[in-house]
Amino acid sequence: MELYFLGTGAGVPSKNRNVSSIALQLLQERGTVWLFDCGEATQHQILHTSIKPRKIEKIFITHLHGDHIFGLPGLLGSRSFQGGTEPVEIYGPIGIRHFVETALEVSQTHLKYEVHFIEINEGLLFEDEQFKIYTKKLQHGIDSYGYRIEEKNKIGELMPERLKEAGIKPGPIYKEIKENPQITLADGTILYRKDFVGPPKQGNVVTILGDTRFSKEHIPFIQDSNILVHEATFGANDEHLAYEYYHSSANQAAQLALAGKVHKLLLTHISSRYQAEDMQPIVEEAQKVFPNTVFVQDFDRVQV
Repeated sequence: MELYFLGTGAGVPSKNRNVSSIALQLLQERGTVWLFDCGEATQHQILHTSIKPRKIEKIFITHLHGDHIFGLPGLLGSRSFQGGTEPVEIYGPIGIRHFVETALEVSQTHLKYEVHFIEINEGLLFEDEQFKIYTKKLQHGIDSYGYRIEEKNKIGELMPERLKEAGIKPGPIYKEIKENPQITLADGTILYRKDFVGPPKQGNVVTILGDTRFSKEHIPFIQDSNILVHEATFGANDEHLAYEYYHSSANQAAQLALAGKVHKLLLTHISSRYQAEDMQPIVEEAQKVFPNTVFVQDFDRVQV
């Protein structure tokens, strides 16, 4: 799993930061990419990366402000022009279907693949054999949500010494043993996977919050995340503005990360009012609260 930040600015693009979009690359896990928000010019940002639009399987929209959705119709159209044929699922607040379908209809954009819309509420949003995704309504001027992505525990590593002790030589059978609860050998011997693998590997948890005021109500939702991605539109000296405009400061995000016992805090959605020289004092203040805090830049890549 890898987070790839395509846009880390708030409200409007600046020379140094595009507006919000994050790619969660799941190339090893499922050969796909999940996109979180799709601000204006996201597809332009993708051109500077190795991300292939046809690999985008799911798109999760936190809320319907323009700096989080204006890039969506263009990206969907380009994905079709570039040979994307697999369906895309778009998750978001009520209104996301109307926005996308209207933009595509008015512009006479005809996609070569199906788009499935899932308009969200709080709770369990999605589950398969690999992942669970939960949503939480946040505190913003319009409906805004956070997404908690829980990777299910993975099967432990094969223990070659035990296999050798059982007289099983290396080969394709090792893969077969790991992929099946039990297998039967040609001589009728039954082998049980549990006898030849180590303890399960703990799955990762990534929580990505949309725009929001600071609230202690969010603590259970972000609890024990390996990575928390949180907006930090304002610095500590401007927390009155953060509250007024339904946003958070870097310090408030750090307080939440500390209370939720997350492992790492990534700060994004930075107001264009702050110049490059302003950022170091802001992040240092946040690090006093939660040391493992990083301000991300456009095109930063973070392994989970």
